[in-house]
Amino acid sequence: MRFKSRRVEPQPHDANHYLLIGDLSLHGVTKEIVLDTTLEGMGTDPFGNNRAGFSATGKINRKDFGLGWNQLLETGGVVVGDEVKISIDAEIVASRR
Repeated sequence: MRFKSRRVEPQPHDANHYLLIGDLSLHGVTKEIVLDTTLEGMGTDPFGNNRAGFSATGKINRKDFGLGWNQLLETGGVVVGDEVKISIDAEIVASRR
């Protein structure tokens, strides 16, 4: 799995809220996805490095990426749902030079 961001769109209703648009490659298929992203905070660590924390969420349909395997259960349901939720927590560090 690989995600390559292409652009960030600030949201007018919240200065800490962005849409992160990029290409998700999974199982040999690449599709554009949108991640709802929030700047959780910024600060300087004890070593003088600037840090920023982000959270991002989104959804994909696994069948869009060629992942179609499934198995029926005795109760009539299926083992794997089509919707996959993506949740990312990340910290970016800019070190001093």
